[in-house]
Amino acid sequence: MIAYSEALQHLLDASTPLPAERLPLHEAGGRTLASDIHSGQSLPPFDNSAMDGFALRANGAAFDAGTEFAVQGWQAAGDAGAEGGEGTWEIMTGARMPSGLDTVVPIENVEILASEDGRPTRIALKSPVKPGQHVRLRGQDVSDGERVLQAGQVLDINARTLLHAIGVGEVAVVARPKAAVIATGKELVTEAAQALESGQIRDSNRPYLVGRLQAAGAEVVWQGTVGDDVAAFNAVLDQALAAGAQLLVSTGAVSAGRYDFVPDALRGRGARIVFHKVAIRPGKPLLFAVLPNGALYFGLPGNPVSAAVGQRFFVEPVLRRLLRLAPETVLQLPLQADVRKPPGLRFHARARVEVDGQGRLSARVLSGQESFRLMSMLQANAWVVLEAEGDLANAGTYVRVQGWGHHEPVQLVSQE
Repeated sequence: MIAYSEALQHLLDASTPLPAERLPLHEAGGRTLASDIHSGQSLPPFDNSAMDGFALRANGAAFDAGTEFAVQGWQAAGDAGAEGGEGTWEIMTGARMPSGLDTVVPIENVEILASEDGRPTRIALKSPVKPGQHVRLRGQDVSDGERVLQAGQVLDINARTLLHAIGVGEVAVVARPKAAVIATGKELVTEAAQALESGQIRDSNRPYLVGRLQAAGAEVVWQGTVGDDVAAFNAVLDQALAAGAQLLVSTGAVSAGRYDFVPDALRGRGARIVFHKVAIRPGKPLLFAVLPNGALYFGLPGNPVSAAVGQRFFVEPVLRRLLRLAPETVLQLPLQADVRKPPGLRFHARARVEVDGQGRLSARVLSGQESFRLMSMLQANAWVVLEAEGDLANAGTYVRVQGWGHHEPVQLVSQE
């Protein structure tokens, strides 16, 4: 049995960052940038009005209330550039400023003195005007050549909106890791609505892991179940590898019982068992191996929370490495109450991060920490990690707190 830190180093050493591929921007949501992006234009691309009103030339001077102007023209959003002249132009929000004009007066701050065919021809100011007001300057948001996104950044909707605005139609992203999920056990029933016979349980680990892998940035190319049979296991493993899986995650059959066949089956295929059993709870029997073709194999225990811990703290760090993401940042928050833990084991507890009436954050470890319990997973919004030393973490101790997934920040809830 090895420490978590040693196991993590083995995982990272076995993981090689994936190459880049180019995608249309509209297909790149949630993907990881493979290279920096510099803007090829200024944003805004031209000086434009921030208000509906009248554009005029201040040239650094202020104007008093009562100052009158002749209206020389009209400029709407989408109109080409125009020569501003000495008077004022009626202008719409977002419209390009006529050349030479540098200030906008909101329409509610002018009095229409004369009009023709429904268009104002002469106005007077109702209030003083400062030079340069209500104008969005070219490049005020983004300058031409500015780096706007860095390699390793995930393309969320905000990033994609900016790229669209500066005219980027295609991006280089890191290829998605291809994953497979294998649930083992003759007791498993795959259909949720199917009635159970004596001794059967529903296969909830497989859909959980498929969802978690997808949320973490992987493409699940194969999934299935297999009974406690080495030949059948090898057959589904062959299917998963034929589908292109670079990373395989199984649940069950990794402990020390009569039907825990996965370690021997992997050795029989020529796999290198990197480690088997880690000083953690839940999930101690976890196995990691490298298959002859270089694919990475994670053998997670069958209890649902043990499988969830294996996914979150073993599989997801590897996914971050494959996706060229920086090491995950974590919170340090105080415990609300004393927490008992197994001595000598790194403990991963389902918890709630809560905010009190003064805006202070703290972590509450939930009751029902046994590895078979699903309700506490539903109630949790975070993981609390207690290091291996000792058997008690006192209230007020600052502990490591991580979101339910590496892409998912903690969703705060009010303290009960």
